[in-house]
Amino acid sequence: MSVILKFNCIVGVNFHHPIRNFNRLCSISQSLFDPQRKEPPGPRPLPVIGNLLQLAPSPHVALCELSKKYGPVFTFNLGPQRTVVLAGHKTIKEALVSSDAFSERDTNPIIHDLKLTYGIVFANGDTWREMRHFALTNMRDFGMGRKACEEKILQESQWLINLIKEKNGKAFDTAQPVNHAVCNIICSIVYGNRFEYDDPVFVSMVQRATKNTKLMGSASVQLYNFFPKLFSWVGARKQLMESAFINRKCMKELIKSLQSTLNPHMCRGLVDSFLARKIQLEASGNLNSHYCEDNLLVTVVNLFTAGTDTTSTTIRYGLLLMAKNPKIQDQVQEELNRVIGSRQVQAQDRKNLPYTDAVIHEIQRMANTVPTTVRRTSRDVTFRGYFIRKGTPVLVLLASALQDEDEWETPHTFNPAHFLDKEGNFRKRDAFLPFSAGSRVCTGESLARMELFLFLTSLLQHFHFTPPPGLKEDDLDLSQNGGFTLTPKPHELCAISRV
Repeated sequence: MSVILKFNCIVGVNFHHPIRNFNRLCSISQSLFDPQRKEPPGPRPLPVIGNLLQLAPSPHVALCELSKKYGPVFTFNLGPQRTVVLAGHKTIKEALVSSDAFSERDTNPIIHDLKLTYGIVFANGDTWREMRHFALTNMRDFGMGRKACEEKILQESQWLINLIKEKNGKAFDTAQPVNHAVCNIICSIVYGNRFEYDDPVFVSMVQRATKNTKLMGSASVQLYNFFPKLFSWVGARKQLMESAFINRKCMKELIKSLQSTLNPHMCRGLVDSFLARKIQLEASGNLNSHYCEDNLLVTVVNLFTAGTDTTSTTIRYGLLLMAKNPKIQDQVQEELNRVIGSRQVQAQDRKNLPYTDAVIHEIQRMANTVPTTVRRTSRDVTFRGYFIRKGTPVLVLLASALQDEDEWETPHTFNPAHFLDKEGNFRKRDAFLPFSAGSRVCTGESLARMELFLFLTSLLQHFHFTPPPGLKEDDLDLSQNGGFTLTPKPHELCAISRV
């Protein structure tokens, strides 16, 4: 028995997956005789649990450390699932931009439970291509990256500023007001209208969406993903399922309301456009299966969740960094005073605000909101000299690009100079990949970039952010809570009016 366990440990065989074992053994035997089928190196897995113990205390940090030992392409066993990890911005770009073999999204049991294989985030094949094209086209039509969207963000930033003014300089948690402001932007694009910050349905939906993102990345839900038959009972999975489907019910009601007042010739938002497209196809006799209720609902879920979580998290982390680094905050505000004055900042001002632009990019780099993304190979591929079999999960370590010690002068320090040349002009960096890369690059990248710039500059025009009474800058905690995304730990700040 000890010999069998040792063999299992070396080759990564799992007794509960006979077909996977057969494929794995075939791959190993082929690699012995074919140098072109050499597989990526990696740490030796334990029986059943693989390399899971090596992920503590922070998975993406642990994987970054392992890449230093095993190289930019290595194997890691997530429980019984053998996974290939890609690290470093050059490796990531080569895989995602220069190859089509890594374009599919891998899906795990909780994704199937939540019926998220429709829409634009976890779908693959023709469904993904059609829904992504539809979402991109219509988000642009409704202002993404354009003047119309800029006006929506500036209007929403004023609502947020007014709410913060009501705090009268007292300490408050930035989470809820920032989440609501950012979520309203995607709601105006998807539904055609914003919500009041005290609307109980809206407040509950945002709270549940934020909670669901945390639950998706929780240790117990990941344990369920690795061993679904053993851990389907975990409480976090049950909470997530219940909360997600309550939100979906609310979204169905919002869609139903829009459908009852739909004018196909005057679409108010993305939902109207989807419904109008469906009517058009049915009238022409083209029963396009992509324009179905499931695709509409999950696309809305995708945009609502992604359009709120990462951007609001980055803004909150940015305000925390400003409070912790008052000299940098002063420099941003000095530049804003000198270039903008008292007028409302606009998107076109970015090119004249190099230091502010560098600070916002550095906030994104440090926030590292989405440290990993998971793909799977769509075909057998030899990449960087290693053979990777079709269907292999591929974990893309975006954090390794944002914190690459060979690319950034001070990778673990908040340093806006990373994005400035010797003359103080803004400079782009190849290793800056917060939105991923390639065909699966973030659908809302241009929207998120505009939101980050306009929200942060508007807030810093009006307020100086400081630690709450009794705390000094050094006392502010920049560590983050893990999950599906990384988020700042609960904290409070004071917003002192500058006008």
